[in-house]
Amino acid sequence: MNTPPETAKAALLQIDPDLAQAAWLPLLGGRTNLLWRVGDLVVKHYDTAAASPLFPNDPQAEVAALASLAPLGLAPQLRAAGQDWLIYSHIPGSLWQGDPAPVARLLHRLHATTPHPDFRSLPNGSSALLAHATAMATGLILPPPPPDPGLPPVPPRIVHGDAVAGNIVNGPQGLILIDWQCPGLGDPCDDLAAFLSPAMQWLYTRQTLSRGDRDAFLAAYPDADTVARYRALAPLLHWRIAAHCAFRAARGDDDYATALSLECAALSA
Repeated sequence: MNTPPETAKAALLQIDPDLAQAAWLPLLGGRTNLLWRVGDLVVKHYDTAAASPLFPNDPQAEVAALASLAPLGLAPQLRAAGQDWLIYSHIPGSLWQGDPAPVARLLHRLHATTPHPDFRSLPNGSSALLAHATAMATGLILPPPPPDPGLPPVPPRIVHGDAVAGNIVNGPQGLILIDWQCPGLGDPCDDLAAFLSPAMQWLYTRQTLSRGDRDAFLAAYPDADTVARYRALAPLLHWRIAAHCAFRAARGDDDYATALSLECAALSA
């Protein structure tokens, strides 16, 4: 898993034979798959065994996402794909940091796009979310789940599925989302929770958002109904993220043990 597949190397040279002597520069930041920058391209090699109940790791889902969303400026341009790898255009820039308001507007742009028919269906409605979360938490040490707020499903929208700080790049045309291996059709509140999560922020930035940053993010998201829904679902959504952290910590990832404590502390605040 520490070297790119030969089929990916061959595809890269079909795109640009001049890259035969180019350096393969490992890209840091991802917690699941291996990535290299080669010239102006990125090669991604999936570790499909690293999928979790909350964050699947589906190469074909990412192919579909890039193909449909790159023309809208929401994802990188797909250049080639294989069974467990893909190649896309590198986005020059830096990972998001600082003002959360542009992230809110970026996610709203995504959520307002036409749903992709081939994306998986996500748990939608508070009873489905609670069932998903409690199934994830089986056998794990967690606080009791929050009560079901009794919210019905919403019309499903495209959800990135992993809208964390490490998957948002500030490129030449503004913010853009990368790492599309777990998109779905569901409730936009999923993406709001992933970005606002203390655990997910700490895992990718080694800090958490202040209350002012969280409030600024929600104030900047253009759909007030979704923000109100997020506030109602927040205890459940963040308890589910805590379950994910416990799942990963139980498998020996010490970073997720720290992340779990941060998410649980926010739940009890």
